[in-house]
Order: sequence, then C-alpha cells, then structure tokens
Amino acid sequence: MKALTGREAMKSPGHPKHRRAVERLFWREIARGLSSENAAAVVGVSPVIGSRWFRQRGGMPLFLVKPISGRYLSFAEREEIALLNGQDLGVREIARRVGRDPSTISRELRRNAATRGGKLEYRASVAQWKAELFARRPKPAKLVVNERLRNYVQERLSGQVRRLDGTPHAGPAARAWIGRNKPRRQDRRWVSAWSPQQIAHRLKIDFPDDDSMRISHEAIYQSLFIQGRGALKRELVACLRTGRALRVPRARARRERAGMVTPEVMISKRPAEAADRAVPGHWEGDLIIGLERSAIGTLVERTTRYTMLLHLPRMDGWGVEPRVKNGPALAGRGAQAVREAITATITTLPEHLRRTLTWDRGKELAQHAQLTIDSGVRVYFADPHSPWQRGTNENTNGLLRQYFPKGTDLARWDRDDLDAVAATLNTRPRKTLGWRT
Repeated sequence: MKALTGREAMKSPGHPKHRRAVERLFWREIARGLSSENAAAVVGVSPVIGSRWFRQRGGMPLFLVKPISGRYLSFAEREEIALLNGQDLGVREIARRVGRDPSTISRELRRNAATRGGKLEYRASVAQWKAELFARRPKPAKLVVNERLRNYVQERLSGQVRRLDGTPHAGPAARAWIGRNKPRRQDRRWVSAWSPQQIAHRLKIDFPDDDSMRISHEAIYQSLFIQGRGALKRELVACLRTGRALRVPRARARRERAGMVTPEVMISKRPAEAADRAVPGHWEGDLIIGLERSAIGTLVERTTRYTMLLHLPRMDGWGVEPRVKNGPALAGRGAQAVREAITATITTLPEHLRRTLTWDRGKELAQHAQLTIDSGVRVYFADPHSPWQRGTNENTNGLLRQYFPKGTDLARWDRDDLDAVAATLNTRPRKTLGWRT
C-alpha cells in the first residue's frame, strides 16, 4: 500500500465520521442561536451526535465556522472526480473538467483512494475522510508542554483561600463536580478564582523577562472547555466565577426566553397618556426579593407616586413537601399568586384609576391576560435590560429597601405590616410633587 499510495500505511480508526462540512454547517446553526438538538436536525444528523459535538468542543466552534479555502479540494469536487474516473476518463480530461491542475488530480487519485482488496479504488466519501484525517495538525497545548506555566495557572484558578494570618481556610463543604453546567443554589468550593484574563495579564508583571511564561486568556478557556486538550482538568471550570462548564454561544445568550411577551403587550404599544404622567391610573410594578425565595410585590402610580404593596405569603407545604416540576410555586411568588394579589389589591380602587400596568419581563406575570380580564388593567412589558422605562418603580423599590433590606426573609411580614410601610411612603413629602404627599 505504501508503494501504491506514496504514503505510510494508515490504520483505519473505524467507519468514516461525518464530513467536516456537515459539522461546519452545524456550528453555523449554533451561531444563529439554535440548540444542539435542533441544529443537528437541520444538518441531518442525530441529536446525540449534535450534543456530542457541542460538548466535546465546549460550545466553541473555533475554526469550523469559516469556509475552507479554495486551495483544497472540496467534497463536491471529489464526487465529480469519482464520477469522471468511473467513466474511465484520463487524468488530464478530469482536470480540465474539474478546473484543477492534472498533478492535483493524479495525486488525489493515488493518495486518497480506498485500498481495500489490494488495489486502488477511488470513492469520494473515503477520499474526503482520508483528506480530513491527514489534514489534522496536532499541536500540543502550551499548558501541556510547559509545566511551570500550567502550575501557575492552576494555582491562581484553584488555589486555597487563606486568612489574614496566612493559615488556610477550608470554606464550605461543596459537592463533587459532576460535569453539569453551573451549580445553582448550593455552596461552592472557596478558591483563589482568578479569572483567565487576570492570570494572562499578571504573567507579564510577575515574569517580565520570561517569554515562556505567556499565555492568552482564550487559550486558558479552551483548555478548560474543550475535551481532549489534556492541559487542565475539566473540574477546574467550577473555579471560574460563573462555574459554567460550557461556553454559551452569543446568539443563544441574547435569545429572549419570555414567551409570554408578545409584540402586542410591549411598552411601545402603551398609550401616550401613560408616558406624560398627565392622567392618573397608570401603574408600574415589580417584585423585591428576599431570602428563601420570599418576595413582596410593589405597585406605584406614575402620576401621584402612590404606592401599594402586595402580600405574597408562602403556601402550605413550603419547606416540607418536595418540589414538583411544573407544580405550584409554594414560595408564594408564582404567576398565579402574583395575579391574585394584584387583582385583590388594585380592584379596591375606582375603575378610572386602573388603566395600565407596566411590568418587567419576569415570569411572575405570565398570567397577564387573565389579570386584564379580572381587573380591567391592561398590562405592558418593558424592553429587555431597560430599567429606566420603569424608573418610578425602581426608585420606590430603593426606598423600600430601608424597611426590607436585602438578605432578609420578607415572608415574615403580614398584610398589616406592609400597609403600614406603604402608608409611611405615601405620607412622605416628595420633591417631584412640590413637597406634597
């Protein structure tokens, strides 16, 4: 085979894998914001294969999104070469029809042909597989060959926390890393937790004259996220600030998940009279959050700054019954509880004082359509990441933090307590109201 093909004998690593072009199309769909399962369906591979590609590369497509240079033969050209070769055409005729140099065609037919059976038989799929296999340029990662640099990076990522006197501090007992994405609602191991960018720039200060102690923060991220790099242990991703085990594609991170928000209920559709504050009856609302998923709802009228607080007590079974997926929110801040609290509170006002309600994009108001039916208040949602569109409510929430500080359990306050705080705010003179209440 060495004499026939002109290259060393190659051991078959198994059946030919999916073509690199298919994987490239897969990563283009990922860049558009699709999930790995949906992107796999678009390019015609199984969801298992798509999930494996995404996991093995840590959510990082790297060079695969870029098209292959025209310098190399494509799979379509290899298919045409196989068809013309099957018609017993000569090398120069095939080269003329494909638009390549005859030496390129001659070398392709010899080096990438199938050799099973002791003779050369050119097939496009096998030729593409061989070309991609030999096109790999395995280069060891810098953190693999430089042990001193690797130890420096690992120490800054996962180094032990120490007290002021230098003694080590163990911190909380954390669960073992199981390969899932960022840990939520549980203790994490206390470590030095320098970011890769901090490590990369600090190397220039600690080793100003040693060029071997240089690495980019992107190379550190790749060593953590991509399987097979072999430089840093995968469990060190738990030392990153986010604890994220995979990189989230940019388009997927920007994708809106609030399916309840339709164009008809966006703030741009809100009546103009709500913006100029000339007519009372337009409200802004939100939740202030405390410990153990406790919350208090706030409603503020835009013209008069009149404040009403929503009592959201915990439901029966909180802390006793196990959490049920898609079950009721026993913490008391679910969509149904918030809708009922707003209805019960705002319907105590005359009808002409309950025109619209502007909320943020929280899931707690997912039942806004039913709220409009029950109370007659039309609900609108602010744009993403735009708290200034509900500035009156944000300012009021800041005032309420004097009475309900962060890091405290807000479920301990009853209806009378909330009414007392609301009355206190409503009787304070306001500069924007000419020092009236």
